[in-house]
Amino acid sequence: MHANTNIPAKPFNKSSFVIRMTLLMLVTLTLFGLLTFDYKDLVLSEAIRKTGDTLGTMLIEPHAKHFTFGEALGQVTITIGLAFLTTLFGAVIALFLALLTARNLSRPAVSLAIKSVVAFIRAVPTVLWVLIFAVAAGLGSVAAVIGMTFHSISYLVKAYSESIEELEDGVIEALRASGAGWWQIVFQAVLPSSISYIISWTFVRFEINFAVAVAMGAAAGAGGIGFDMFMASNFYFDIREIGFITYMILAFAILLELLARWIKRKLAVNA
Repeated sequence: MHANTNIPAKPFNKSSFVIRMTLLMLVTLTLFGLLTFDYKDLVLSEAIRKTGDTLGTMLIEPHAKHFTFGEALGQVTITIGLAFLTTLFGAVIALFLALLTARNLSRPAVSLAIKSVVAFIRAVPTVLWVLIFAVAAGLGSVAAVIGMTFHSISYLVKAYSESIEELEDGVIEALRASGAGWWQIVFQAVLPSSISYIISWTFVRFEINFAVAVAMGAAAGAGGIGFDMFMASNFYFDIREIGFITYMILAFAILLELLARWIKRKLAVNA
């Protein structure tokens, strides 16, 4: 007897097809842009060589000329404080809004309305929100805090609400059948089961806000290490000082990542 070698055709997957076509279109547009770009008198090999020399000088020969290590440490602390403050404000407000957004806790009309608003806020870049609020508050830390908090809320509402929606409907229905109120369901079922995800998403946003705070230090005059990098690059033209600041930012970003992993392990052990 001969084995049946007929392999059934793989069923058509619409989502996979859309993803592949999107990637193909992006690759095609990228190649088209590279081939049709007007390089004028740019010599690509020379540009690559000079870029490599610049990066080598920045990363291999860093120094601090216009400030001391202690002053740089203080500026990084200001940047971390800005990121922490905006994450804290955003997380508190977003948690309450997420409870009203989750489909298993809220009415469909309320959920849809909040999701539509936060989707619009999330679609606008953080720097643009900062500049919008700067019209009223002026460039500085106040506008940066408000704008970054505004965008953090929209990001965390989506993350928190999706984590809450992962809770099994049977648990909520059982509590409702036993006469539990809305707040009792939140504190007895929703928060205990979702707290690890909520903390994880909060740390993700904190890391994002740290990077944004660096940019806002230069773009919005919010201070911190980002402002020092702006001064080094646009006023002092000191590429070695930019390298020193880059290493400072990288070191603190690694520390934040290690702290986030440590907290996640602690939550996994206590779960």
